[in-house]
Amino acid sequence: MTITRREMCFLLPGLLPAATTVSAFSAEDNSMPSSFHAFDQLPVQTLDHAEMRRVLKGKLATGEALEVHETTLPAGGAPHAPHHHAHSEMWLIREGTVELTVNGKNYRLGPGGVGFVHSNDEHGIRNIGDGAATYFVVAIGPGADA
Repeated sequence: MTITRREMCFLLPGLLPAATTVSAFSAEDNSMPSSFHAFDQLPVQTLDHAEMRRVLKGKLATGEALEVHETTLPAGGAPHAPHHHAHSEMWLIREGTVELTVNGKNYRLGPGGVGFVHSNDEHGIRNIGDGAATYFVVAIGPGADA
């Protein structure tokens, strides 16, 4: 059986999706492996207005960038001015009281509170309590692992 050029051109578009699927599965997996981190063994980095413990940074198996850290702010402290970026962020408040500002609107959160900011929304966080405020940041998306 012979295949003409016309028949080959007819079949070619059907073969492309199969070829890209095979290459996707055969690619080297550079994603973060499973890992476990004891809180008391995370190194503390002292910044101008905060203490930070870096937890995770890398790519997920599904391709998204991920970065996780824990921050402690002193009373009245803020890590930086409000800003925006391509990745989304989520805050998990462990202790203290913070004010999240998202697109000019303020939200007050205490222990157990969770805040989320969509990609490119302007946002900032500030400790509005009398004592230290501690929270985890989970950043997912483009540039989160930069």
